[in-house]
Amino acid sequence: MGEQSASQRFVDEATSEPEHIARARAHALELGATPISPAIGAQSALIAAASQALNIVEIGTGAGVSGLWLLHGSPRATLTTIDKEPEHLGAARQAFAEARIPPARARFITGRASEVLPRMNEASYDIVLVDADPEGVIEYVEHGLRLVRAGGTVLVPRVLAGGAVADPVRRDPVTTAYRSLIQETQASPAVIGALSITGEGLLQLTTVPAN
Repeated sequence: MGEQSASQRFVDEATSEPEHIARARAHALELGATPISPAIGAQSALIAAASQALNIVEIGTGAGVSGLWLLHGSPRATLTTIDKEPEHLGAARQAFAEARIPPARARFITGRASEVLPRMNEASYDIVLVDADPEGVIEYVEHGLRLVRAGGTVLVPRVLAGGAVADPVRRDPVTTAYRSLIQETQASPAVIGALSITGEGLLQLTTVPAN
C-alpha cells in the first residue's frame, strides 16, 4: 500500500459517522445505492456549517446519506433532494423520519435532474451537491452555479473517478468529463475552486461575488 493510500485509509477509518447516518448508509447499500463516503460526508457537513447554509440542493440522494450529512452540518437548513429513483427517495424519506428531521425541512423531488434543475430559481441556494449521473456532471454543475447565491458553493464528490482522472491514458466519456470539469473550473475567474483527494475526491466551487 502506497503512502497516499495509507493516508486515505486512515482518514476513512478516523472519521466518526453519527449513528443515524450509519444506519442510513447500511440501508442504502442494501438497496444498491452508492452513498458518499464518511470522509466526504464530514467535509460536506463542515462546509455547510462554515457557510451557515439555510437552503441546500442535492442531486442524487444516496438514499439519504448525503442529505443527513449536510443537515448535520447545518441543522437549520432546508434541503431539496432530487433523484430519478423513487426507491432511493423513499429510503431517504424514511432515514430523515428516523433521524427526526422535521418534514418541513426536506423536499423530495422524483425526476431526472436535467428536467428538474432548469425549473428551479437561480441564486436561491447556499449549497448544491452534485452526485448523480456522471455523464451529465458538467451540465449539472452549470445548473448548480446558476442556482447558488453569490458566495454559494457547488460540491462534486467522486470527481477523481477512482483514480482514473489522474491516468492520462483513460479517455472514456466519464473520465474525460470529470477531467475537463476540474481543468475548466480551476482556470475560471468566476469561482474559487479547491480539489480534495479525501475519500473518492471532492471538487469545491465557490462563486465569486460581482464587484
